[in-house]
Amino acid sequence: MAETAHQETHGFQTEVKKLLQLMIHSLYSNKEIFLRELVSNAADAADKLRFKALSNDSLYEDDGDLHVKISVDENAGTLTIADNGIGMTRDEVIENLGTIARSGTSEFFSQLSGDQAKDSQLIGQFGVGFYSAFIVADKVTVRTRAAGEDKQRGVEWQSEGEGEFTVSDVEKSVRGTEIILHLREEEKEFLDAWRLRSIIGKYSDHISIPVRMWKEPVPEQDGPDGEKIPAQDGEWEAINRATALWTRDKSEISDEEYQEFYKHISHDYADPLKWSHNKVEGKNEYTSLLYIPSKAPFDLWNRDQKHGLKLYVQRVFIMDDAEQFMPTYLRFVKGLLDSNDLPLNVSREILQDNKVTQAMRQGCTKRVLQMLERLAANDEEQYQAFWSEFGNVLKEGPAEDFSNKEKIAGLLRFASTHSDSDAQTVGLDSYIERMKEGQEKIYYITADSYQAAKTSPHLEIFRKKGIEVLLLSDRIDEWLMSHLTEFKEKTFQSITRGELDLGELDDEESKKAQEEAEKQVEGLLERVKTALGDKVESVKFTHRLTDSPACIVADEHGMTTQMIKLMQAAGQPVPEAKYHFELNPEHALVKILADVQDEARFAQWSEVLFDQAALSEQGSLKDPASFVTKLNALLMDLAK
Repeated sequence: MAETAHQETHGFQTEVKKLLQLMIHSLYSNKEIFLRELVSNAADAADKLRFKALSNDSLYEDDGDLHVKISVDENAGTLTIADNGIGMTRDEVIENLGTIARSGTSEFFSQLSGDQAKDSQLIGQFGVGFYSAFIVADKVTVRTRAAGEDKQRGVEWQSEGEGEFTVSDVEKSVRGTEIILHLREEEKEFLDAWRLRSIIGKYSDHISIPVRMWKEPVPEQDGPDGEKIPAQDGEWEAINRATALWTRDKSEISDEEYQEFYKHISHDYADPLKWSHNKVEGKNEYTSLLYIPSKAPFDLWNRDQKHGLKLYVQRVFIMDDAEQFMPTYLRFVKGLLDSNDLPLNVSREILQDNKVTQAMRQGCTKRVLQMLERLAANDEEQYQAFWSEFGNVLKEGPAEDFSNKEKIAGLLRFASTHSDSDAQTVGLDSYIERMKEGQEKIYYITADSYQAAKTSPHLEIFRKKGIEVLLLSDRIDEWLMSHLTEFKEKTFQSITRGELDLGELDDEESKKAQEEAEKQVEGLLERVKTALGDKVESVKFTHRLTDSPACIVADEHGMTTQMIKLMQAAGQPVPEAKYHFELNPEHALVKILADVQDEARFAQWSEVLFDQAALSEQGSLKDPASFVTKLNALLMDLAK
C-alpha cells in the first residue's frame, strides 16, 4: 500500500454526530447488528456492480467472482469486512459516509425521548447502516476504489466517530471496499471466528453472494484406526448458503430467515408485520416476495420519497425502488420481484408502459390487498396496529385504483358514533351489519377534528333515532369521500350536504309534529332571507336538529367546508361558497326570533344565529368582532 496523499479533514453533518452518539448508547444491547448492516451493504455493492457490468463488462476487471470476505487480526484488534463490488469515488465517499442522505431526519430527532429502550426502536426504524460500525469500534477505516478506476484512484476514509473524518488518496489494487473496525477493548469477542460465523449464519445466510472466512490449515493427523488423515491447506470458506432466498422453496424457509431478509432489503430494525412469497407461472413468470412493515418510516409523507420494489431479472439485480410495480397508496410495501420475462437491460422508461410490468403490478397489488384482508379477518388487533401506521396512506387508494376500490373500501377503518373513542376501528362491513331496518345509506360527517365531528349539531337527529354516523376528521377524508360513493350497493351520504331524507327511518308522528312547529312560525323564512340577503343561498326549516336552533348546509353537489379548507391549504383558488341556512322551528330561540317585530333587531338575531351556525360548522368566522358586538347588544336587551 502506498503512502496516503491529498489528505483532507471534514466535519460530519450535524445529524450524523447525533446519530453516532445515540447508536453507541441506545443500540448497545443488540450490538451484533453492525455485522449484518455492513455485510448487507457489501452485498448491495456487488449487486450494483453486476448491474452496471451488463453494459460495461470491463468493470469486472477480469474478476467476476463477487464475494464478501471477513477477516480478523487479533494482534491489531481489527475486524475487516471486504467486498469486490462497485466501490466508491472520492466524492461518493464524502457524500455517503459524511451525511445522512435521507428525508425525515429532523422529525426523527424531534421524537427522541432520552429513554434508551424507546430511542433504540426509533433509531432502528430510521436505519443505522454504515454508522453501526461505531457501536463496537472506536475507530473505523474505509479503503475503497470504484470499479473501472485506476488503482492509484483509491480513497481512504477514517474517523473516530467524534466530530470529523479524514479523506486521503491511496493506491488500491483491487476494486471494491474494505471496512476495518478498530474494536474497543470490551468488544474483542468479535475477533472470535466461531462468534462471527454464528452471527453470519443468523443474519446473512440469505445473501446471494458468498460470505467467506479464512479456514486455518490442518496438519496431517493420525486417525482412530491408525490411518493417516491428510493435511488440509488453509482456504477461504463460504459460511453462508449464498443462494438467493426468494429462489428457494417456501417450505424450506423459516420465519426467522424471512424476517432477516426483510431487514436486509429494507434496513429496518423491526420485524415485518406480514409477508407473501409467491412464484407465478403461466403467461408471465416471476417471483415476488412482499413485506408489510410493522412501523411507518419517517419519510412516508415526503413527496420526494423513493418507493417501490427491488427488481431482479433472472436473479440479476437491476434497480432499487422500482415504483412501477406498486401503486403509490401501497408505497409502504417492501420487497422484490424477480422476472423471467423482462430484458436484462430494462430501464425505468421501458418499464413505464410495458405490458409485462402492468401484469406484474396488478398481481403484486392483488397479493398485498389479500394479505391485508386476511390480517383484518384473522387478527383484528394486529390489523389495528397496521391501520394506525398506514391507514391514511391506504385512504389514497379509492382515488388511485378504481379496479380495486371495493377491496380497499373494505379495508378502511373509521371512528363513529357507535363508540365513544376517537379510535378508527369501524369497518364498513360492520357498519352495514348494524344498519337500521329500512336504512339505505351510509351516513358520515367530515370535520377538522374528532371532537368537532362528535359534537356537530348535524348529528342530533341521528342520535335521537339511534342511527350510526361515521366521524371523519383526517385531512385526507374529504378527498377520500369525493371518490368513494358506494360500498356493497349502499351509497354514502354526508349529513352536512343537501336535503336530509331519512326515508323509512322517519315516522309519521314526527312528521306531524314538525308540520305543526312550522305553522307556529309561519312567514319566518322570508323575513330571515331578506335580513341575510346574499350571505345565504336559501333559508329553510330543518328537522335534522333537536338541541340547536340552526345549522348551515352545503349544496348537494357543492363544496363542503372541509374541501374548501383542503384547497386553501394547498394554495388553490376557491370560489366563495354560499350555504343553505336551516332553522329548527321547534327551538325556543327560533320561536323568539319569529316574535321579534323590530326589523333592525330581527336582522341582528338572524345574523347572530347564522354566525353561530357558521362557527359550529367552520370553526371560525370572517368577522368575529362584528359577531361579538351583535351578540352583546342582544344580551343587553334581554337583561333590561
